[in-house]
Amino acid sequence: MIVHDLGTISYSEAYIMQEQLVHAVRDGGEETLLLLEHQPVYTIGSGGSLANILDPTIQAVRVNRGGDVTFHGPGQLVGYPIIDLSRRGRDLHRYLRFLEALLKGVVESLGVGGFTIPGYTGLWTERGKLASIGVGVRNWITMHGFALNVSRDVAPFTRINPCGMSGCRVTSLDLERGGHLPLDAVKELFTPRFEQLLEERLPHRER
Repeated sequence: MIVHDLGTISYSEAYIMQEQLVHAVRDGGEETLLLLEHQPVYTIGSGGSLANILDPTIQAVRVNRGGDVTFHGPGQLVGYPIIDLSRRGRDLHRYLRFLEALLKGVVESLGVGGFTIPGYTGLWTERGKLASIGVGVRNWITMHGFALNVSRDVAPFTRINPCGMSGCRVTSLDLERGGHLPLDAVKELFTPRFEQLLEERLPHRER
C-alpha cells in the first residue's frame, strides 16, 4: 500500500491523478491512498439533483461518484483510496462499511463519538454530519472516497443540501472538541489504520 500526502491540491489535479492510478492498479500496480485538502469546490455525484444546490451562484462539478452535492475546501481531510476490489471480494457495500469503520475509529481515537445511520452513508455525531463518503468504481477499481471535516468553518455547507439531505446539519472535529486540531495530526492517524483495517475487512486474495 502506497500513501501519498498531496497537501492542498485542486479538484481537477486530484481527479487526473486518480484516473492515472486506476489504470495503474488495474494493470497490477500497487494500491494507493491519496490524502489531501482541496481548494474550495462544490461537487455533485452522477445521479445528484441540482435542486440540492440552494445558492444559484454555485457551479458544482459533476463527477462519476455516488452521492449528491457536497463541499470540499481547506480544513477538510479528503481521502481517495485506489483499491482493487476484484481481489478483495467484489463487495461494494462491504467497502463502504469499511470506510465508515475507518472514519469512526479515527474520530473515536480523538475523543469524538461518531455513529452511522441505517440507509445513509457517512458518519454523524449528535451535532450533525461529520464525514461524507462518495465512491466510484471502474472495473472493480475504486476512486473518490471520503471527506472528514476538521476545521470549525462549516458555513459553505449552508449553501447546499449536504449529500442531498434537506436540513442536514454539518459539524467538524474542531466543533466537537471545542478547540483547534491540526489537520496534519488527523492525517497521521489514517496511514497505520487504513491498511490494517482494510486487510481485516476486505482481505487481499489472489486471482
